[in-house]
Amino acid sequence: MAKEHVVKNGAKVKKSLGDRIVDVIIYGVLGLIALSTVLPFLYVIAGSFATEKELTEKAFFIIPETWSLNAYQYAIRTNNILRGLKNSVFLTIMGTVMCMLFSMSFAYPLSKAHFRGRNWIMNLVIVTMLFSGGMIPSYMVITAYGLYDSYWALVLPALINPFNMIIIKKFFSGLPVELDEASYMDGANDMQIFVKVALPLSKPVIASISLFYGVGFWNDYFNAMIYLQTPEKFPVQIQLRSIILLSSKVSEAAMDFYDLNGAPPDKAVKMACTAIATIPILCVYPFVQKYFTKGVMVGAVKG
Repeated sequence: MAKEHVVKNGAKVKKSLGDRIVDVIIYGVLGLIALSTVLPFLYVIAGSFATEKELTEKAFFIIPETWSLNAYQYAIRTNNILRGLKNSVFLTIMGTVMCMLFSMSFAYPLSKAHFRGRNWIMNLVIVTMLFSGGMIPSYMVITAYGLYDSYWALVLPALINPFNMIIIKKFFSGLPVELDEASYMDGANDMQIFVKVALPLSKPVIASISLFYGVGFWNDYFNAMIYLQTPEKFPVQIQLRSIILLSSKVSEAAMDFYDLNGAPPDKAVKMACTAIATIPILCVYPFVQKYFTKGVMVGAVKG
């Protein structure tokens, strides 16, 4: 077995044959896992452009033989889907901003050792992770406070997620204490330290937790179905549900709207709705990717 040696100036390490074999196995396994997650999504995208004949005859394909936009035409033929996308974008942005504001404001003082009663408060937070009032009491609280049929019914109960708050608290606890001491010597108060020192250093955790909150609000279906009544306020998930339920009942009068491939099959409409609901939130990830790796590692090593 060849000896490992380090080139000092180039900082390169020559790996042994065994190490290279292990690397090949690891990359191969990771590649298979990546394919297992990507291929189903590619099939959904391809199926949304396929015809009923191809979806019926083929169990799996990546590139359809005959391309058809009928499923997307059916999905966006009305303004409901566009209005749903607009509502979801508004709800996601508003909910994410407010959740991050409250979660970080709550986590920062709990990360300070001199804060009295922080252990008692943390125990209360942990209790909420184990027990909840349930759906009926939550509905009664929402209606009692006049939040029914408003976006506040979706945002206010989710302002502070205990798990996300604990991750943020762990990140703040890892910041050097010397930063606070130097800031106090310069005459800064706690609020100024939080805004001008802690927050600029918190980009990784802000990006990762914001993504968690944003995906949660974007995919929220059950709460929106319970607490929203006005169709004009429905997010995209509710609108897509309606489209899928109606896709199997395309009337004969509507057949003339489509091309020679005929009306879209129910399966293609479902795939098109899945793509419409998934792609917008996927487009957010590239902007936070460089911070995401650091953010998800917060709390992985106990200090």
